[in-house]
Amino acid sequence: MQVTELPAEGLKRAFQVVVPAASLAERRDKRLKELGADLRLPGFRPGKVPAAVVKQRYGTAVAGEVLEQSVDESMRQLLTERGLRPAMQPKVELVNYSDGADLEYKIDLELLPEIPMPDFAGIALDRQKAVPGDAEVDGFLDTMRSRLATTEDVAEARPAAKGEVLVCDFEGRLKNEDGSLAEPFPGGTAADMPIEVAGDGFIPGFTEQLEGMTPGEKKDISVSFPAEYGSAELAGKDAVFAITAKSLKTKALPAVDDEFAKRLGLEDVAALRKTVTENLQREYDSLARMKVKRQLLDALAERASFEVPAGMVDGEFTQIWQRVEQDLKAGKLDADDQGKDEDTLKADYRAIAERRIRLGLLLSEIGRTNSIQVTNEELGAAMRQEASRYPGQEKQVIEFFQKNPQAVENLRAPIFEEKVVDFVLELAKVTETTITPAELTAQAAEAA
Repeated sequence: MQVTELPAEGLKRAFQVVVPAASLAERRDKRLKELGADLRLPGFRPGKVPAAVVKQRYGTAVAGEVLEQSVDESMRQLLTERGLRPAMQPKVELVNYSDGADLEYKIDLELLPEIPMPDFAGIALDRQKAVPGDAEVDGFLDTMRSRLATTEDVAEARPAAKGEVLVCDFEGRLKNEDGSLAEPFPGGTAADMPIEVAGDGFIPGFTEQLEGMTPGEKKDISVSFPAEYGSAELAGKDAVFAITAKSLKTKALPAVDDEFAKRLGLEDVAALRKTVTENLQREYDSLARMKVKRQLLDALAERASFEVPAGMVDGEFTQIWQRVEQDLKAGKLDADDQGKDEDTLKADYRAIAERRIRLGLLLSEIGRTNSIQVTNEELGAAMRQEASRYPGQEKQVIEFFQKNPQAVENLRAPIFEEKVVDFVLELAKVTETTITPAELTAQAAEAA
């Protein structure tokens, strides 16, 4: 074949490729001969169908097959001989392909950049360590006790106190601009609803206003739906709920004893506290891991200054911007983005897309140059873990992965990234700092 490199800039490359007609004819004749050897047609003995008939019957299909194979093979040869590493699938434009003529096509591609390796030993990181104590274990057990609590009716007519359960009917209406109330909105009405006074799970300010209500009492309470509320029709709106208190119940919390532990599938209280301690430690270690990983990625981003393929950035930005547009329509834009015009938002998110691509390429190159691989055992474990999320459908989930290579790649990518992060953490200068669980969880909440 003949290859002519065309003018290009940056990471972009373009080539004009010519595959001789003789090569195409040889490939086409060989394929037609293979078909003719097994062809059975009325009036002809098996394998004795004239070449002209075979060509008439299959010539068009074979020509398409030869075209595809010739482009694919010549393109692979071009990339291999010139040591080119495409960032994405090259674009092929057919220039000329006709019977008896040379095949001519143009190929446009973007290359992966040369990626210099940072000095990993020069990266200083702080890895935090939090250890659960009795207070954290007791707090977790109190939450479990609350979930397993039973309720008892309160016979006397008295005001509801914080933490008690008030059974209510309620009906919600949005406020109009003139202060009048609209018709009840869907999902804003309930009957015999048990509500924990000053508890979670409702609109902010709703359950707190139930404190002090006595069964039989009626009361209107005013609330405001959060700006990020799930329903766009209600987000940021003011509403009034008409409440009718019907009965009062108190919570009866189970004691933390051996019987309580057995209800949770454990032998005794000692085994329960040991299990809770281990679970909390894994949770704290996971939070600390996420924080040191963010530090590491920030440090790598500061040291990564190579050019990135524009096509990859465009693709990443398109995916990000689609989500941003959905948030805009739903009124759920991040607080940091509110008030920005579209051009500013696009510039900000394009910068995010470029950072993601640059970091992804750097992590990939670190893994490639250091022979970091995801093993079949690790992939199998990831598949089984994913399948366990669908009880009763585990077999179908595994079969789905076996039939869908892209789904397997979606499992492989995060495992690969974590292994690369572990590799760099081993080489970086990591100092461990001990902090309290409260400090760790507070920092994690701020970063979320």
